[in-house]
Amino acid sequence: MATETLTIGKALNTGLRRAMERDDKVILMGEDIGKLGGVFRITDGLQKDFGEERVIDTPLAEAGIVGTAIGLALRGYRPVCEIQFDGFVYPAYDQIVCQVAKFRYRSRGNVTLPMVIRIPFGGGIGAVEHHSESPEAYFAHTAGLKVVSCSSPEDAHFMIQQAIASDDPVIFFEPKRRYWEKGPVDTSLGLDAAAPLHSSRVVRPGTDATIVAYGPMVKTSLDAATAAAEDGRSLEVIDLRSLSPLDMGPVYDSVRRTGRLVVVHEAPGNIGLGAEISARVTEECFYSLEAPVLRVTGYNTPYPASRLEEEYLPDLDRVLDAVDRSFGW
Repeated sequence: MATETLTIGKALNTGLRRAMERDDKVILMGEDIGKLGGVFRITDGLQKDFGEERVIDTPLAEAGIVGTAIGLALRGYRPVCEIQFDGFVYPAYDQIVCQVAKFRYRSRGNVTLPMVIRIPFGGGIGAVEHHSESPEAYFAHTAGLKVVSCSSPEDAHFMIQQAIASDDPVIFFEPKRRYWEKGPVDTSLGLDAAAPLHSSRVVRPGTDATIVAYGPMVKTSLDAATAAAEDGRSLEVIDLRSLSPLDMGPVYDSVRRTGRLVVVHEAPGNIGLGAEISARVTEECFYSLEAPVLRVTGYNTPYPASRLEEEYLPDLDRVLDAVDRSFGW
């Protein structure tokens, strides 16, 4: 056993290091990821240890970063692109949805594109415009892309390695305001000991209602469950982990037991992941539901100025209010 207490940021760093040690075709690309180690220091020390040919500081050109990575992946490399902030991904959107997502399909499976696009996402850090967005629904909607999001150091360490090992392109969303939160990670374990990449997981058992969340909202949901327990209410919390494909089995099982579901995410509610989950649960668990599926989300506005973000972001009180409303039906 080699269990360490790591932050999510450090766990991502150790996961990237393991992947690079395992396969010399793994290369990292992004703005300021080399000498600086990235704006969040996720790649700190990797250029020093692996060299400038494997940890590449790129120009400020997201379309160029992803376009170059496509060519490298086609030549047998496994590039990992860092998009510095969530709102910076849009210049590369054409490359991602028109090229990255379609290569395997258009080649009838003969051409794989093993690349990972890392995106720090979500708010809560008091940043300026284009630095606090949640664009995951754009990519989860796009056939040909796998989309995942970690919420704990353990998942960060293993999921980034699993994403790099995948022969399909993976959009990897990292909850940036949780980068400094700590948890245990057994770094001695191999990938065969980790949960499958595209699986959801019950992170807190409960009997009275189900909360489904991912990324930064998992901790918020767990905090809500802790607060509800003080009032005698038992909430089950499920971390989706994978946004495309969705692993709905644990969600269905939970809802059939509890009869109530609240879906929580930071992104606006309009045509978000919560709507898809609500539809699927209603189709599969209609006769088990004691109340409508409710959603707690960001508002349908552009992300606000930092002084207003705490009013915008779903918090413990909004989650508990939705749970109360669910029991009011």
